[in-house]
Amino acid sequence: MNIFLKEVQAAEEELLMGNVILYPTDTVWGIGCDAENVEAVKKIFKIKERDEQKSMILLVADMRMLRHYVKDVPDAFERLVQEQERPTTYVLSGAQNLPKEVITQDGTIAIRITTDEFSHRLIRQLDRAIISTSANRSGEPAPTSFGDISEEIKKRVDHVVRWRQEETTAASPSRIVKIEPDGSRQVLRD
Repeated sequence: MNIFLKEVQAAEEELLMGNVILYPTDTVWGIGCDAENVEAVKKIFKIKERDEQKSMILLVADMRMLRHYVKDVPDAFERLVQEQERPTTYVLSGAQNLPKEVITQDGTIAIRITTDEFSHRLIRQLDRAIISTSANRSGEPAPTSFGDISEEIKKRVDHVVRWRQEETTAASPSRIVKIEPDGSRQVLRD
């Protein structure tokens, strides 16, 4: 088995045990866990020292998985996702099949279909969404590469993925767009 597949397997095993991982995504490095595991989600809030009222992003592998977590996906949404030119997280109403700790008070979730080779493969194997929140303490700048992640964060997670750690190209957080039930859009972060 090659290194890539070993790292995917190791990360999946950690997630299945309810652990928190530090892993590469299609944007910045993320702190993640199985989005359906309440205790693991609570661990992330502690690691980040984050207010539990603040939402976190979920990563999914495809539209089928997205529909599992969103009750009524707007009609033109799939075409919108296909036309996007950069990683974009969508805030959608009608969250379902998730613990209340992941859903905002207004019933929305922030969700992105990942195109990153590692996170996509991991999510497909796990067959569940994973949390993706930047690898920093709440209120601090998001690190743009693995080398910028604090030793404190690396020690607080249960597992650090050993894939793409050597990359130095600065990554940016995703664009965030809120999609209203009527299909109208509002850019929350560009």
